[in-house]
Amino acid sequence: MLVFWKQKLVFLAVPKTGTSAIEEALGPIADMRITNPPMFKHMPLVRFNTYIKPFILENFDVEIETVAVVRNPIDWLGSWYRYRSRPDLAGNPNSTAGMSFDTFVEGYLKNKKPAHSNVGSQAIFVSRHNGPIGVTHLFQYEQLDKLIEFLEARLNIGISLARTNQSPKGSVVLSSEMEERLRRKRTEEFAVWEVARR
Repeated sequence: MLVFWKQKLVFLAVPKTGTSAIEEALGPIADMRITNPPMFKHMPLVRFNTYIKPFILENFDVEIETVAVVRNPIDWLGSWYRYRSRPDLAGNPNSTAGMSFDTFVEGYLKNKKPAHSNVGSQAIFVSRHNGPIGVTHLFQYEQLDKLIEFLEARLNIGISLARTNQSPKGSVVLSSEMEERLRRKRTEEFAVWEVARR
């Protein structure tokens, strides 16, 4: 999470959406940069609204806007699947080594998710308690140029992103049957991604 006080802007870091590269590029000019532990680095909107925003409003009477990135849900899950296939997770319940992408997504669709598929929800991350999207400025990962354009204008700087924290290479092919199930059972994930289209 990055806070830009003068610009009244907070960048909320949705996992697996290029946030490490953005934080590396903008961290040096941020007034506050939270990178650890992960539960603070990847603070969802509800937690921000519960703990950080009230403190700001009470002490400084400043209205803060939020910005976040969401990714195509299939690609987002694919990134998690590849990330958890890395050798250092071998033998860990989170490991996806030797597992098909279909099996990983099937686990994600369960109410009680197995550890390897328990990766959260982009829709929940950017939404308020009662469901509607609450992030002020929402961008698609697939259109990062538009995010960069927005941030450059808002922060009055030039931005160049390096490639950091990439998931291992690997095949991420989802069967048509599993894709249909994913789209049917997680409509909210695809809806949020579509809303972010500009």
